[in-house]
Amino acid sequence: MIRQALRAPLALLLISALMLGGCSVNPATGRSQLNFFGEESEIEMGREADAEIVGSVGLYDDPLLQDYIQDLGMEIAASSERPNLPWSFKLLDDPAVNAFALPGGYVYVTRGLMTHLESEAELASTIGHEVGHVTARHGVNQMSKQILATVGLSVAAILDEDIANWAFAGQIGLSLLFLHYSRDDERQADDLGLRYAMRAGYDPSQMAELFNVLDAVSKVEGAGSLPNWLSTHPDPGARRQRIEQQVASLEGDFSDAKVERDSYLERLDGMVFGDNPREGYFEGNAFKHPGLRFRIDFPDGWDTANQQDAVSAHSPGGNALVQVELSDKGTREEAEEEFFAEEGLSQDRFWENRVHGLPASWTRFEYADEGNDLRGTVAFIEHGDGIFQVLALSESAGWDEQREDLEAAIGSFARLDDPRALNVRASRVRLIRLKQDMTVEQFAKEFPSDAPVEMVALINHVQPGGTLRKGQLAKRVVVE
Repeated sequence: MIRQALRAPLALLLISALMLGGCSVNPATGRSQLNFFGEESEIEMGREADAEIVGSVGLYDDPLLQDYIQDLGMEIAASSERPNLPWSFKLLDDPAVNAFALPGGYVYVTRGLMTHLESEAELASTIGHEVGHVTARHGVNQMSKQILATVGLSVAAILDEDIANWAFAGQIGLSLLFLHYSRDDERQADDLGLRYAMRAGYDPSQMAELFNVLDAVSKVEGAGSLPNWLSTHPDPGARRQRIEQQVASLEGDFSDAKVERDSYLERLDGMVFGDNPREGYFEGNAFKHPGLRFRIDFPDGWDTANQQDAVSAHSPGGNALVQVELSDKGTREEAEEEFFAEEGLSQDRFWENRVHGLPASWTRFEYADEGNDLRGTVAFIEHGDGIFQVLALSESAGWDEQREDLEAAIGSFARLDDPRALNVRASRVRLIRLKQDMTVEQFAKEFPSDAPVEMVALINHVQPGGTLRKGQLAKRVVVE
């Protein structure tokens, strides 16, 4: 009875001590906010994650557009409450309609987002929203809540042996719970984004138009290495109505505020639209990479992912993996040495065996560390001017059953010689200045696109059956 009476007060005291030591002022609102991280730590977290994002997703290869995004972002950030952060704004080479920010001032937009927008004012509103997440320190606040929840659960586990049995599972659940920003965070970022865009001279009504297109995008399945913007920024319809009400209540004349529609669209002319097959593409379970001139067959029915630094496939149950990446080492021996320097890895069997005529060395291995018990085979294959690391592994319990299929996947690695695959081309945005009013269907008929008319309507911000006006720049999508 005495132990039970002490549990709750002790837990409250411990949590209260954490909260008192972790409160700070939200720079954008002036309100008290839970935060266990100083600004230097916040910046360092963002810097480390930035390197991972750029390495896995990749930057869009257009220096002028990269400079444009950086300059526009700096203009928005300069009007914020934290102008002295080491702000970084980057355009990612991903077709998903997405924008996001990391703690410390690292903000990203994708080419997929840019091709769906119609004006610089819409882009400024988007960047302003993400800057708002940083200035309000939403990221570190959510991380602090996660730490507090985990510590709270740890306290409970110490105080009660029954809770200790499921504490670990609870920690995983809490990690997922705080993965996204709260609705209050999103509304606050909307308010801040509107504030910053207006301070930079942009038409505030364009933020409502941003939500119109994002609402439409939410009804179309996206693609890419990243989830689409709506998966982390929910309910665009309600937020559009809220912003429209705020804009309607604003005092002043915004007739001369910046929209920059044509100048923005002109920047999009020639931008890659959708998946870029030059960076690799799937045909069934076969992956082909024209740029690196290789192909590989993954097991049927597996979940696949193509990122900047690797292409991989996971078994439906998630207990097996095949992955291909280009090593940064100059020889197979150097690549092997780096791979097996990982703690917990032990070599089982080594042999050399060409793969479709390409020099290759194979090694079976075991890995055991902190509860992970895996077995696998890794091959280092010389192809072109590089060394490719092809890795296949599974949980040890299923290795004997899956080994033959996994090593067959490694053995399917080959040169890509098919001219059709080598010469595959990307879809790009092209602009047409309309000489007369026409429906989007008439536009698609007169200026054919390699995209469905519904997509052409979406990227031009009209409904199917809607009208495109004389004199406007209209987007089409062509393979070239």
